[in-house]
Amino acid sequence: MNEDSPYIAHLDGRPATTGDLAPLAFSGHAHFTAAQIRDGRIRGLDLHLERLRSASVELFGRALPEDVVRAHLRGALHDGPADMSLTATVFSTAGEFAAAEGEPTLLVRTGPPSSGPAGPLALAAVEHERFLPHIKHVGEVAKTHLLRQAVADGLDDAAFLDREGRFSEATIWNLVFWDGEAVVWPEARILTGTTLGIVRRQLDALGIGQRVAPVTPADLTSLAGAAVMNSWTPGIPVHRIGSTELPAAPHFLRTLHRAYTAEPPTAP
Repeated sequence: MNEDSPYIAHLDGRPATTGDLAPLAFSGHAHFTAAQIRDGRIRGLDLHLERLRSASVELFGRALPEDVVRAHLRGALHDGPADMSLTATVFSTAGEFAAAEGEPTLLVRTGPPSSGPAGPLALAAVEHERFLPHIKHVGEVAKTHLLRQAVADGLDDAAFLDREGRFSEATIWNLVFWDGEAVVWPEARILTGTTLGIVRRQLDALGIGQRVAPVTPADLTSLAGAAVMNSWTPGIPVHRIGSTELPAAPHFLRTLHRAYTAEPPTAP
């Protein structure tokens, strides 16, 4: 870590060395969660902890105890500024291409805070399905490649269509739509983002309608708005997907942000 930087990289609660980090350059069998820290607190902490637990069980056959994860998160927050980005990555000491199970290891990194791009965004519509889409795993070369391809074509990013022709998610985003009355979540195999989980439960608490439905390119013309969300933000407007223009929906965007801010931030 740069001694002049306020941000850290901790491995199992201690400052990570170059030797600790070098093997991760070749590590694709790992998973992570990402969060925005504001005033030393995290929204949806329970969702982040459950994401790390369930993915570790599936990938490694075991998970770090929750109190250990919380302690490592507290250490990272204590050693950084009040507002920052945080990424917690779990990998196995067994390394890559090994059938044996190793112990889960937690790398916590912090960096400058982010709120994402301002938008509105134009998205390419690309046929693509992620492997193990319900896990936020690393080593996904396709996402970066498809993002760069979309930018080269004059767009901002890419939205994915599954084998059934339904929109699922975008490169590093969840997709969300508006039908004029209710929030519409695409029905497909996706990563359920922590921000998505926060917004869903707070929409319920606020009594705002929402539904899950298949959304295809042909359905776009009947929709009243679209957005993307991730750990940076609960909503950035999308004005075009493929060749279809989508209307501006300021009320929809305000609704997403209202639901997100209704979630009380907590400390680990």
